[in-house]
Amino acid sequence: MTPEDAPKAPQHWLIMMAISVVGILLSAYQMGVAGGLQIPGFSPALFDLRPRHLGFILVLCFLIYPVTGQSKPRGVIGWLIDAPLIIGGMLVFYWVPSNIDVIANSIFPRDIDIAVGIITTLLVLEAARRAVGLSMTIIAGLFIAYAFSGRRGELPFLADFMPGIMNHRGYSLDRVASQLTLGAEGIFGIPLGVAATFIFVFVLFGAVLEVTGAGKFFIDLAYATTGRQRGGPAKAAVIASAGMGSISGSAIANVVTTGAFTIPLMKKLGYRPAQAGGIEAAASTGGQIMPPLMGAGAFLMSEFTQMPYIDIVLISIFPAVLYFGAVYLLVHIAAVKQGMTGMDAADLPRTRKVLAEGWHYLLPLFALVFLLVAGFSPMRVGFYAVLSIAGAAVARALWIWATSGPSLDALKTLCVSGLIKTLQALELGARNAVAVTVACAVAGIIVGVVGLTGLGLKFSAMMLAFSNGNLLLALVLVLLASLVLGMGLPVTASYIVLIILVGPALTNEFGLPILVAHLVVFWYSQDSNVTPPVALAGFAGAAIAGSKPMETSVQAWKYAKGLYLIPLFMVYNDAIILGGPLPEVIWAGFIAIVALIGFAALLEGFLFAPMALWQRALLLPGVVAVFWPNLWYEIAGVAMILVILALNRMAVQPEAGAA
Repeated sequence: MTPEDAPKAPQHWLIMMAISVVGILLSAYQMGVAGGLQIPGFSPALFDLRPRHLGFILVLCFLIYPVTGQSKPRGVIGWLIDAPLIIGGMLVFYWVPSNIDVIANSIFPRDIDIAVGIITTLLVLEAARRAVGLSMTIIAGLFIAYAFSGRRGELPFLADFMPGIMNHRGYSLDRVASQLTLGAEGIFGIPLGVAATFIFVFVLFGAVLEVTGAGKFFIDLAYATTGRQRGGPAKAAVIASAGMGSISGSAIANVVTTGAFTIPLMKKLGYRPAQAGGIEAAASTGGQIMPPLMGAGAFLMSEFTQMPYIDIVLISIFPAVLYFGAVYLLVHIAAVKQGMTGMDAADLPRTRKVLAEGWHYLLPLFALVFLLVAGFSPMRVGFYAVLSIAGAAVARALWIWATSGPSLDALKTLCVSGLIKTLQALELGARNAVAVTVACAVAGIIVGVVGLTGLGLKFSAMMLAFSNGNLLLALVLVLLASLVLGMGLPVTASYIVLIILVGPALTNEFGLPILVAHLVVFWYSQDSNVTPPVALAGFAGAAIAGSKPMETSVQAWKYAKGLYLIPLFMVYNDAIILGGPLPEVIWAGFIAIVALIGFAALLEGFLFAPMALWQRALLLPGVVAVFWPNLWYEIAGVAMILVILALNRMAVQPEAGAA
């Protein structure tokens, strides 16, 4: 059970007030920085913004998550533990920004700086235990122990348990603490920097959308456009998850948000509970690879590869469309196989009415895309996106007030309601950012240890040895590593750790372009959401569907097969990512679509009609041939798939005539 899933005991109203105040202050501060507001003592500089952001988050985390757990009152003993931790969060907020000149000009770190560094590291580990889960704290603790495990380290006896290639000199407590907290490679490194700038402002954007009712608009629009088709609610889940997931930044949050509507309707239509939960989990996972946010991955990828954010977004559109197209097709095939029909028109919202009531929610999305294309920084784009959605909601409310008999009392009520929603959005944005910021801070610990010990190069050497120079085997190893890491790390942290460990091998030893390597690792980092035995989104879908978690996870794994195939296609047909001659790009896109359709038919044994066993047997080599890096193999594979699909289409006609 994750911290968010635990039953919550009511907190004292003073604590709730403190959480609201800290959350609102954090969101207001971040908006000020994003908007370029010059606040005395507050600047977007590396060692000003990042420690202050982390300090805010630590205070908020220890207020929201008591040491006693959310199911029990905090009590006196709880406060004796939590109060010093909250004060420690304030210390993190204050120390580095206020002492940066002394720290930067010191040849050797002062004892007081080392002590504060140790406190900061311990606070981050404890915050991770509460907000993300014990597994993440254990993984980070193992990395720190690895830094100590050498002849000159704090734990020299551990060196005896390390394979030869993993051995290193070992480091002292002072050296590790300064590496993690007094430089730009540890806790205050790139992951936290991205969380404190791009990620937070877009999380706040998602919170404003949620408070203003945009989530319901996207779900209603999906139902209005797909509800009458076969398996309508399942198709609506795919479309709504694409819209909501690209904003929410969390597969589990996406399942809970859209699944509360879609899963019961899928069950009512005839889908088995496990099937309904699995479809929602697979669709929601796709939201993490859907531009513009990609679950914060686009921002991190931009920082690591030094490519413009808008370029990352643009090249990610087609692979994301392929993924959702594959899920949509599998959903359609399942509906046809089970003889389902669409929903009754009387039970569906009308597209025209939905658009008439919520068209203003689309304006901020268009503004966001326009500003990105115009070359604004992602943080400034997020700032204007937040203002635009708030402005659109205010304009809509004023229009309703003006056209429904305006009065002073109604205007006062409207203003009070608007103020309350603004404060709710500011608080919700800060709350939603706690887990991702803490995860990024812990990822910074791991990155710092990797940089200190040279573990990344050692891991690359081991990966090269295990795969024996075979790229496909190396990718399988990456997939397995991502699944193991996903048991303890959130998707964002898993991507950061994996790319630090395997990125050098993929680019230097196997010759993958850096952008393709990052996309492959990022896509594979999502598999812990849908792959048993650790399928977090699948478990969330099972809870709503009332089905068995493992059975639901198997269904999610089945419908999310594009998560494994599309990265392979990126590797062997990189024209769809890197571009090239127009005919080559068109050909790559065409064969990708054909291969995914063929694979869906192979998996289900059905497309237009039931498939004979020999047809499914021939589809497999056809799909494999399309992925083979040879033009003639690709042509042969596409031809084989198209012929079999045509035969399957022809088999429908006699049945239709008989009917």
